[in-house]
This record gives sequence, structure tokens and C-alpha cells, in this order.
Amino acid sequence: MATAAVIRPDNSTIPSYGRVEPGSNQLKAASYPDTAPVSSADASAVVTEWVDAFNHALLAQDPSAVKNLFLQGSCWRDQLGLSWDYHSLNGPDKIVSFLESAPRGSRVTSIKIDDSNSTRKPAVAAVDFKGKVNGVVSFLTLETDVGRGRGLVRLLQDSQDGNKWKAFTLFTAMYELKGYEEKIANNRPQGVDHGGRVGRKNWQERRTATENYEGELEPLVLIIGAGQGGLTSAARLEQLQIPSLIIDKNPRVGDNWRNRYHQLVLHDPVYYDHLPYVPFPSSWPVFTPKDKLAEWFESYARLMELNVWTSTTLSDAKWDDRERRWTVTLDRKKADGESETRTLHPRHIIQATGHSGEMKMPSIRGMDGFKGDRLCHSSHFKGAAQVPDGQKKRAIVVGCCNSGHDIAQDFYEHGFDVTIVQRSSTYVMSSKNGLDVLLGGLYEEGGPETEDADLQFMSIPNAMLKRIHQDSTAEICKRDKSLLEGLAKAGFQLDDGPDDAGFFMKYFQRGGGYYIDVGCSQLIIDGKIKIKQGQEIEEVKPNGLLFADGEMLEADEIIFATGYDNMRGTARKIFGDELAERVKDVWGFDEEGELRTMWRRTGHPGFWFFGGNLALCRYYSRMLALQIKAMECGMMKYEDP
Repeated sequence: MATAAVIRPDNSTIPSYGRVEPGSNQLKAASYPDTAPVSSADASAVVTEWVDAFNHALLAQDPSAVKNLFLQGSCWRDQLGLSWDYHSLNGPDKIVSFLESAPRGSRVTSIKIDDSNSTRKPAVAAVDFKGKVNGVVSFLTLETDVGRGRGLVRLLQDSQDGNKWKAFTLFTAMYELKGYEEKIANNRPQGVDHGGRVGRKNWQERRTATENYEGELEPLVLIIGAGQGGLTSAARLEQLQIPSLIIDKNPRVGDNWRNRYHQLVLHDPVYYDHLPYVPFPSSWPVFTPKDKLAEWFESYARLMELNVWTSTTLSDAKWDDRERRWTVTLDRKKADGESETRTLHPRHIIQATGHSGEMKMPSIRGMDGFKGDRLCHSSHFKGAAQVPDGQKKRAIVVGCCNSGHDIAQDFYEHGFDVTIVQRSSTYVMSSKNGLDVLLGGLYEEGGPETEDADLQFMSIPNAMLKRIHQDSTAEICKRDKSLLEGLAKAGFQLDDGPDDAGFFMKYFQRGGGYYIDVGCSQLIIDGKIKIKQGQEIEEVKPNGLLFADGEMLEADEIIFATGYDNMRGTARKIFGDELAERVKDVWGFDEEGELRTMWRRTGHPGFWFFGGNLALCRYYSRMLALQIKAMECGMMKYEDP
């Protein structure tokens, strides 16, 4: 794995599929080291010897001894174990440099082998996609100076040093704080105080008072947005006894999904999408319809006793640097129809308005003069109406990612003549083949426990993930050969993602540029949905679109599925320029190959960004909650490394 994990590209000089979020870095794929072939080994003995040597080096506070336990090109990825941040320490020299510069050396004090189930125990396994680079893999448990956690190590034999077993990747992550464990399982609440107490309130009375923050009650954390980010972060905080309040402008929890286009179904399978503490039931469909997900979110909020104020907006927010708290004004319309204005003083605000920011709607000459039935951004598209018999309706969808394809398919199914405008290339994989290859073995029926699957996925440094996905993308393309050839023949421009690394790298690097095919590709291949490729829109005419090549396409409806801006733009809209200039940009890779700013300190005390798909929200909600809890119980200061 290269020590220099990233490069800073110039977006103006590279193809669209290689572009990155402004100011972020392009990740360089890892390289597999020269290593001795392994067909069999006493996995338990190999890991035991390495773990003993690692613990001895930590106890002796000997960074050079730690260095000798890692291969050249290795990586130690850490989440809140070594510091209060996320790091990918690429190469032994970087690991030593970090340990030597840390005020307290390694905050990870010891690790142990986790052999508590068949998935976790040491085993001979491949560390690459093709199964040609084999080593020994083991789950770990760990202790830090303030907490406990989990980890995973991948050991390979160093052919340059007598075939000694050394770490290719080590992953460590904080899972709980000592003395502040989650109120679950053996630590669950009693639910009742037995005995004679005059004026004792029942659960419903206490719940109503807490939910409405009656009397002197105040939330420590205000969360903006009741989607997966807001709900999962509130659920984690609740189990750490950090009172929070979610606000959402919509009338009901789940409306952010209900209000999306009519035919929307999640492109991720259920095995990948479970929420913390309450997994989907075994009868749940593999792919979740948006309204069904909305109902689940609403139920989840009730079951987890989350404090949610719907029909509520933030009208004012001021941060006091000296007091380290916010003063916020909320305008709330209550369930009984009454309105109230409340002033609260949270110490933290989580902006959970979605990984994407404000809609990215182009400004094109003639837009105001369009005389058709509808011209809007995809976020405002609720669904196509059926074309009456004997009539002809034409729709143009500008944009070729998931939403654009789904909307085009919706128009086709309702009788429209449809054209998709593709301005640059798109990465396409079929849902079945793509998800089988990328998620198989981890997130599937009968697969590992969700937390074990999460740990295995997160244990892969992003540079190594990119290298693995170069091979997995090639396999998906092989399986999708006829589909991709048909699209190319239809004039649809394809790419394989940044450095041929496919879907996940496009998602992490720029947040879009891909389509997980659920049927629209075949419609394009069959000519049932037409493609207008590679031409910019010159002007919106009263009856359609005029392109730079002079072609005019008539339309009754025009939908711009042109994506969204950075979350920082939403922060500017809600909180103003002062905060927006203080926080850092969101998404894309930082200098070490970790995602920027999301789920970690933003540059503004007491302010956090939270977003991502359901799986990322499930995982990182714990990490965010631990940081806030550590601050509130005095373990961590915002300025700590």
C-alpha cells in the first residue's frame, strides 16, 4: 500500500469519471506486497505470536518494535482508538511518526484475539478479490486508555524478511467508553421503580414530558432532519443517555422518503440496510419500497423512544464560543394544531439533512418560458401521470444516474415517449451481478452478523478497497457483458469509475455518477427510451430543449436529475455565512484517504455533519455518539488530536 495514498487532481483536465469533490484528493489504489504463498498455516498460532509481540511493543512504548510488525506498504486504519479522529496510517514510517508525535503515544493499550464465533476466529483467508494473495485473518478486541473496541488484522508473510508474519492491514475502532456503556442487554433499564411513591407517573406520562421537553428539560443535542442520519444518531445518543431532539419540517417522520418519486425502491438490499438495535424482520423484502421504509422510520422513532418534533423549523441559531453552547429558536406546529416558539440551548447541533446538500438546478436560458406541463428538479418529481389513450406525451430527463434512470422508467411505464440526456459517461452495473459481487459473503441471506460484516468492511483501508474493487469491477463487467454491449450499441457512454474501481469509489469520491440497473438499461437497449448523448443544452424553448449541435427535442415535461451540492451549502442556507466559512468541505478523500468532515469534527465546535446511506448511518452513528459522549463526560476536548 503506497505511503502517499492520495493525489490532488485538477478536475478541469480529467474525464468526468475521475473528478473529485472540490478540494478533496484522488485516492491511489494500494499494491499487494511480494509475499510467500500460503496454502495452510496454524492460524491461531500465527495470530497469537503476532498479537503477543504487538502488545509487548505497546507496553514497552517502543514504536520501532511496532514498525517491525508491519509490512512495507501496510496500513493501520483507526477510528477513535488512537485519537479522537479517523486515520489511515499508510506504511510503517507513518505509523511510527504518528505514535511518536501523539501526546500519550498509543492510546490503544492492548489487543486480544476474538474467537467468539466462527466468523471471528483466526483463519487462513485471501486478502485480495481473486484469492491469489493469502494470509491469516483474525478479529480482535482491544482496550484503550478510555474505552474498549474491536478490530481486525490481516497478516501476510514478508518474503523480504525471512517469511516473518507481519500486518498488511490492522483495523482498530472504539466501540464503548469505560463507565459509560450503552443501556442495552445486561445493562438495560429496569423500566419501573417498585414501591409506594406518592404521585408516581407512569411510562406514558414520563414519555410525553420527555418528548416535549417540559419544564426545565433541555436537549444536549439538536438534530436537524428525521431521515436515517437523524434517527440513527439519536438512537445511539439515547443509549448513551445523551438527551437529544430531532426536528423536521415535514408533518411525519419518514416524509423525506414518502415525498420522493412514486416508483422509488431502494437499490441496496435489506441485509445491508438494517438500523441499529432494531433490524428489519426476516419477512422484509430484499429491496425496500420508499413508502414502506417511511413507515419503518416512523415506527423506529416510536420504538426507540426518540424525541422528534415534526412540522418544526429552526428560525434562529447563535453559537457562544465562551459558553460552548447554542441558543436556538424553533417554530413548532404541534399535533393538536397549536403553534409554539421555543428557545433551547443545546451544546451540539447535528445537521442530518442528507449526504447531499441543496438541489443542483442548472440555470439555462429560456427556462421561464417553458410552456409544457412540468419543468423541475428530480427532488420535486412525485411521479408520472398516465397518458390518456389516444394522446402523445413526451418527457426529457436530464441526468443519467439512479434517479434519472428511475424517473425515465416511470415515464415510460405511464405511456410517455422518453429521452434521457447523458452529458458525460456513467458507470452502470446490474443490481443482481453488482450486489452479488460487491456485497456477497458479507451482506447476504445467511451471512455474518451485521456488526461483524460492518467490521470486515470498515477494516479495509480505502486504498486497499480501491484495489480490490478494480478486480471486482472487472468481474461485474464480465458478468454484465451483454448488458454493457447493448448500452454501448444504443449510444450510451459507459465508464468503469475512477481508475476502473467502479461504484463504491465513485460514491466516495464524488457522491454520484452511477446507475444500479433495475430495468431501465434494457429499455434503452431496446430503443424504448432514447438517448441524447454528449451535447450541452443551449436553450429551453417553450416546447422543449435546443442542444448545442442544433437539434431540438420537443417535450411536455422536463426533469433535471442533476444532483445536489455539498452539505456545506445547506449549512450556509440554515446557519449563515459565519458558520459555513468556519466548517470544512464535506465528502471526498482527505490526505490519508479517509472521508472528509462527515461523522467527525467539522472545524466548528458543537456542529456536526451526518449523512450517507443506511449502512453508513448505522455504523457511523456509534462513532459520532461516542465523540459527543466523550466531550460531555470530560474525556475529550474539541481541540484534542
